[in-house]
Amino acid sequence: MKADAARTLQLLKTARGQIDGVIRMVEDDRYCIDISNQIQAASAILAKVNQEILSAHIHGCVKDAMHGRPEDAEAKIEEVLEILDRCL
Repeated sequence: MKADAARTLQLLKTARGQIDGVIRMVEDDRYCIDISNQIQAASAILAKVNQEILSAHIHGCVKDAMHGRPEDAEAKIEEVLEILDRCL
């Protein structure tokens, strides 16, 4: 993985903490809007870490593949496009 592993882990652990909090909120029968707000916050963190990982992939793996065989570069580009299709 080309992304900053420490930052990636920090963000993922923060998201995990928020999800654990959401679970407690549901168990405590908290107000729906409060639960939804926390879910959105966790989703935003996951989207951010995903963006950072994809960015590092493009600047690392894809860039490296472009200096190698053309078919390797094409495969890396297709991987990124497939991920983007699922994100949008």
